[in-house]
Amino acid sequence: MFPHVFDPQELTSEQANRTPLRRSSAVEVHTRFASVPLFSECSKKELKLLAKTAVVESRAAGAEVVTEGHAGDSAYIVLQGKCLVVRDGHAVGEIGVGGVVGELSLLTRALHNATVVAQSPLEVAILKRRDFFALLESSPSISVKLLQSLATRLGALDSGTVA
Repeated sequence: MFPHVFDPQELTSEQANRTPLRRSSAVEVHTRFASVPLFSECSKKELKLLAKTAVVESRAAGAEVVTEGHAGDSAYIVLQGKCLVVRDGHAVGEIGVGGVVGELSLLTRALHNATVVAQSPLEVAILKRRDFFALLESSPSISVKLLQSLATRLGALDSGTVA
């Protein structure tokens, strides 16, 4: 599927100069949080709180969102655009609108296992660990639902139903 070694110079000037992004609405940000597996058990009210906690930013084509081997402290939800996932110098996948990068960085200081590069101009909602933990302290119900989501995911991994 991705047969060659990734070279950042492969991002053409056409990809870098696409139509400027429009600013995502609060409803779009909230909707994208609903698609993140980590937050799948959260109510609409809780998802709105998560979305309000996030900061929306743009990234240029070619920009690294996260870097393999580096520790992170944020989750990035793609609101607009597309990313390439690169591991050990090889392209291994893509992440589009609604995809999430670095969500485990909200819970652990583990190093990123891949580099994620913007293939086109991006708009991302960024949720930082410190803001996330402050939200968990003020809204304990989110903590319970987060644990439920993690337990469901772990059960699926254990049974072999999640790749």
